[in-house]
Amino acid sequence: MIVSKNTNPERDLYYLGGKVIEILASSEASEFDFFELHQSINLKKNISINLFSLVLDWLFILGVIKNGKKGMIQKCF
Repeated sequence: MIVSKNTNPERDLYYLGGKVIEILASSEASEFDFFELHQSINLKKNISINLFSLVLDWLFILGVIKNGKKGMIQKCF
């Protein structure tokens, strides 16, 4: 479930997706490595790889990111 009343708002995909978008927007790069992006978000919010993957799935569905060359994550804005 995307939104749950039983969890902290800081653990929701909406909130964490916003944090990832902040990192993507603050960088001039257009492609990002999965693990480097995870490390960057971990400096702000400590999240597991599994939750990070769900956040990226959510952003992909929204069209914010897409698959780049050689497995990189490419921002679409």
